Amino acid sequence: MNVNFHISPELGSLLVVLLPFAGFLYQLIAGKQARSGLIPSLAMLVSGLISVAFVFPAIWNKTPFSVELEWFTIGQYSLGFGLHLNNLSVLMQLVVCLIALPVHFYSKHYMKNDPGIHRYWTFLSLFCTAMLGLTIASNLFMMYVFWELIGFASYLLIGFWFDRPAAVQANKKAFIINRIGDLGFLLGIAAVFTTYGSLNLLDLFGPDGLVRGTSPLSEGWATFTGCCFLLAAMAKSAQFPLHVWLPDAMEGPTSVSSLIHAATMVAAGVFLLSSIFPIFNQTVLLLTAIIGCFTALIAALFALTQHDIKKILAFSTVSQLGYMIASIGMGAWDAAMFHLTTHAFFKCLLFLGAGAIIHELAHFKSNSGLNFDPQNIQFMGGLRRFMPKTFLLMTVAALALAGFPLTSGFLSKDAILVHSFQWAQQAGGGTLLIPLTLSVVGVLTAFYIGRMIIKVFMGRFHFQKETEQTPIQEATSGMLLPMGFLALGSLAIGFSLHPLSYHQAYILTGLSAATIATESSLIPIVLPIILTLSAAAGWWLGWYWYIRQRYPFSESNKWIAWSANQGYLNQAYERAITNSTLRLSTFTYWIDRNLVDGLVHLSVWFTRQLAFTSAWIDRYLVDGLVNTTAALAYQIGHLLRGVQNGRLQNYLGFAFTILLIGIVYLIFK
Repeated sequence: MNVNFHISPELGSLLVVLLPFAGFLYQLIAGKQARSGLIPSLAMLVSGLISVAFVFPAIWNKTPFSVELEWFTIGQYSLGFGLHLNNLSVLMQLVVCLIALPVHFYSKHYMKNDPGIHRYWTFLSLFCTAMLGLTIASNLFMMYVFWELIGFASYLLIGFWFDRPAAVQANKKAFIINRIGDLGFLLGIAAVFTTYGSLNLLDLFGPDGLVRGTSPLSEGWATFTGCCFLLAAMAKSAQFPLHVWLPDAMEGPTSVSSLIHAATMVAAGVFLLSSIFPIFNQTVLLLTAIIGCFTALIAALFALTQHDIKKILAFSTVSQLGYMIASIGMGAWDAAMFHLTTHAFFKCLLFLGAGAIIHELAHFKSNSGLNFDPQNIQFMGGLRRFMPKTFLLMTVAALALAGFPLTSGFLSKDAILVHSFQWAQQAGGGTLLIPLTLSVVGVLTAFYIGRMIIKVFMGRFHFQKETEQTPIQEATSGMLLPMGFLALGSLAIGFSLHPLSYHQAYILTGLSAATIATESSLIPIVLPIILTLSAAAGWWLGWYWYIRQRYPFSESNKWIAWSANQGYLNQAYERAITNSTLRLSTFTYWIDRNLVDGLVHLSVWFTRQLAFTSAWIDRYLVDGLVNTTAALAYQIGHLLRGVQNGRLQNYLGFAFTILLIGIVYLIFK
C-alpha cells in the first residue's frame, strides 16, 4: 500500500517553529520533573526532519512563498504576521535546525548531572523557537519581536549558572550592549515605515527579497536608515566596538556557546543585513565593509594570545563574523551567507570539542585533587593520546577554520577573499586595504587555531605523572556522535561537487547575488594557493614555537600584553563609560541627598517651626487672654455670689461696712 505523506512548505515551516515552542511549554509546565530533555530533543529532531524533507526542497530555487494575516491596525496602516519563504530564509532555517539538533543530543550528556538541567532545556527550547521564528518572519516588526526574544533567551542561557558572579556580570553585559543594537533596529523600522508605509518584506523587496531596486529614500535618509540596521547587526553579531560582550558570554555552558556563537544568535545580524540588503546605499556598504574588516583583524589579534580555550574560539567567532559583515559591505551577501553556513558546522564542532575537553579535565581535576583551570590551554598538552577521537574531529574543524583545501572553510573563505580583491579593483582608492587585511586575517586565523590544537593535543600533558593514577577518559559516544555529524559538514564535499571550486557550491548558485567573482583572472587561482601555503606555514610556526620551545616573546612584552588584555578595551569602557556613569550617579545622588532632600528637609523644618510658633501664640496669647478674661469674670462673679446669699444680717453687715468706709473717707479727706 502506497502512502503519499506530504506537508506543504508553509505548514512545514510553521511546524518547525512551533515544535520547539511546544517543547518549551512542556518544560515550563513540567518543571523539575522534566530533566531528561527528551521532549525538547524530539521536537528539535522532528523540526529538522521537516525542514530537510518538506520545507527546504520545496522552496530552494523554486517559487518563493509569502502569506500574512492582519495582526493590528494603526490608523490606515495595518501590521500583520505571517511567513516569508525564499532561498535565504529556508537556508537559514535549515542551518539553525542542523546545528541545534546535535547540540541538543550533546547536551543530554554534557549537562547530565547539572542540578538546573530542567531550566537549561526550557531556555534552550525558547531560544531555538525565537531563532527559527526570526528566519521566516514576513515583516520587519515580526523580525524585531523574535530578535528581542533571542536576546532575552540568550540572557537566560549565558547566566544559566547564576550562582557564579562572573556569569551574572556576563549576561547583564550581553543584555545591555544588545539593547544598543535593538534601539538601532527600532529606529530603522521607524524610518522604513515612515518612507514606505509598510514593513512587509514582500512589499519592500519583491518575491525574492534580494533584488536591488530604486529607493525613494534621499541619500541622507537612506544612510541614516542603513546605519540603524547596521548598528543592530553590530551588537547582535559582535562587531567592533560592540563586540566585548561575546568573550564574556563564555561563562555559560559550552553547549550553549556552541549554539549561540556558531550559527544562531551571532549570525542573526548577518542574516538581517542579507535580508534587507537592497536598502543600503554605497556609503553604508563601505562603512559596513570597514567595520567588518577591522573587527576581523583585531579579534584575530586578540585570539593569538588567549589561554582560555573558549575565549580563543569566541574571538575566532568575532573575527569570522567580521569576514561575513565585510563581505556584505562589499556586495557579496551570498558569500557571507555561504561562510555563515560552513562556519556554523566547524565552529560548533570546535566548541563541542572544547566542551568535551573541559568536561573530562574537570573530572580529572576532581579525581586527582589538583587545583588548575580546566579551560586553560597552559595546563593541557598531549591530550591526543587520551582523547584521539576528539583530537581527530577537532583537527578537521580547525583545518576548516584555517581554510585548508577539501574543507568547507576553504570554499567559503575563498569566495569572500577572491570577491574582495575584485571588488577593490573596481572600487579603487584605498579599498585595496580591505582585501589585504582580510588576507592577513586568514593567515592569523590559521596560526591561532593551529596554536590551540598544538598546545592542547601535542607535546606532553602538563600533569603527566598524575595520569598514571587518574587516567583521562575519551569523551562519551553521546558527545562524539553529534561532533561526528558536524565534522561531515566541515568537509567541502557537503557543499560542492568540486571541493576546490566555490563557484559550484549549491548555496552560491541558489542565492546568486550576481556579485561573486568570476574566474576571468588569476586571483581565484593564485590567492587560494598563497593562503593555503601561509596557513601551513602558520601551523609549522606554531609547532616550532610551542613544541620545540622556541617561543620568542615573553608575557611582559607590551604587544603580547595588549593582545592578551583584548586591547584594553574593557578597561577603556570601564573608565570612559562605567566609571563616568558611576561618578555621574554619585554626583546626582549627592545633589538629591544634599540639595533636593536638603531643600525638602529645610521646608519641613521651617513649616514645623512655624507650626510650633503658631501653636505657642494660640495656646499662650490668644487662649491665655481668653482664659484670663474668663477667670477674672469668674472671680468677680464668685465674690458677688458670696455677697448675694439671701441672709439679712450679711446685707446689713455689708451696708454697715460700706457706710463705715464712707465715714472714714470723709474724716480723712
